[in-house]
Order: sequence, then structure tokens, then C-alpha cells
Amino acid sequence: MLLAACDTALGPNAPTPMGAGLSDAADDTCNANRYAPLIGEDATALERVLLLGQVRVIRPNQAITMDFRPERINFNVSSDNRIRSIFCS
Repeated sequence: MLLAACDTALGPNAPTPMGAGLSDAADDTCNANRYAPLIGEDATALERVLLLGQVRVIRPNQAITMDFRPERINFNVSSDNRIRSIFCS
């Protein structure tokens, strides 16, 4: 299932997005580090990647659920359709 969110911060309780400073391996419960090369790419790059498990694409101006699922990988996409961060939650 794909859901989306605001282009601005995800809120004070949101997990720290992985991006330029990726989390250490102990915090990478969804294997987000594996997809780090996609940061900065157009979101259509996700169509060429095999993603198994729970995935969520977060787009500007759309709501997301606040449930915490450490095995879920999130791709935060900016208003210019670029992948700006990847994180687990």
C-alpha cells in the first residue's frame, strides 16, 4: 500500500529520515541503506527497483498514518518528484 504526506517535516515524533547521513546498521530495520543510491533520483526510479515487504512513498501535501512499523521502508519524495530521504517506520 502506498500512502503520502506533506513535503515539509513529518512532525516532531517522526523518525529521522535517512539521507546524506544514513543511520547506523543497528537502526536500519527495513534495509533502507540498501536504497541510498536512489536519494536525489526521480521517483520513477522506484519503478525499476524490486521492493519486497512494506513500502510507503510519501508525497507532498498528502496525509500518512502515524503507526510505527520498523520493517516498513519509506521513500520521502519532494515536490519536484525527487527522492529526498529514505527511512524506516
